[in-house]
Amino acid sequence: MSDAGVKSESVLTVLVAGLMNLAIAIAKLIAGVLSGSAAMVSEAAHSAADTVTEVMLYIALRNSVKPADEAHPFGYGSTAYMWAALAAAFTFVAGGLFSITHGFHSMHDGGETDYLISYVVLAIAFVLEAVSFLRTIVQIRSESRHWKVRPARFLRYTPDTSLKAVFLEDLAALIGLLLAALGLMLTEITGDPFYDGGASVLIGVLLLIVAVLLGHANISLLIGRSLPPRFRASVRAELESTEDVTAVQDLLTLQLGPTSVLVAAKIDFRDDATGEAIERTSRAAEARLRQRYPMITYVFLSPWGEAAPTPDEALRPPSP
Repeated sequence: MSDAGVKSESVLTVLVAGLMNLAIAIAKLIAGVLSGSAAMVSEAAHSAADTVTEVMLYIALRNSVKPADEAHPFGYGSTAYMWAALAAAFTFVAGGLFSITHGFHSMHDGGETDYLISYVVLAIAFVLEAVSFLRTIVQIRSESRHWKVRPARFLRYTPDTSLKAVFLEDLAALIGLLLAALGLMLTEITGDPFYDGGASVLIGVLLLIVAVLLGHANISLLIGRSLPPRFRASVRAELESTEDVTAVQDLLTLQLGPTSVLVAAKIDFRDDATGEAIERTSRAAEARLRQRYPMITYVFLSPWGEAAPTPDEALRPPSP
């Protein structure tokens, strides 16, 4: 699957999830106001936070395709996703604190609740969230097959933070809906608003957990994360299979963004290789890497024997 294809599929996944969450947030808010359920109001805040995050992820995906310039020699991917990470974390923290506060208040000051409308909205929301979640699962399975790894392993290591975000949001949304339904049922059975308020508090805690996970998934791209061991081993094998190459002495990889990777390596060429052969082999190796791994956007290869590159040197663009 090409880099453009992966990005296009991620944009579609984010758009589908965003539209679903917007419709669900409005329905939950109306149901919460009409029914007087604290859990429903908290679920509305949950879906609103999901919607804001999807908007930020969409903006990040669009901005990440801007061409590199003098101020951003490696593109805008990391910067765009940094702002998405901050916005997502802030939104979920705010929603979580609101839900917890509202839930504690409702535990001791619950009002009359219209259970029917709440159950209907929860059922519809569950179906819509399940549709979005299933689409995300389909994309994860498709991309994991492309990389020949298990879906769980792919989700753990993929730098596509938009896909991770949608997966976490949809999973948390389904759990939140079940918590809200359980709280409503227990309140209806016992007549005690404690359970409805308690469900609101648990939904708030769930939002805070999602905020931490989303923040970690995005920020990890900003601190110089290397590629997974299997990917590095595959790149090394690809380089060593090139004509005139005897070994790869040093290999540095860096995730610049969700769909941008840098590779820098010190190559040990055959002793009788001429300068022309080394240049030809280096071009061929770079072309093979880019063809096999479209996300590799920068390749820096140098003959072994020179001083090993420091991380700063590896990241410095070549002179024109």
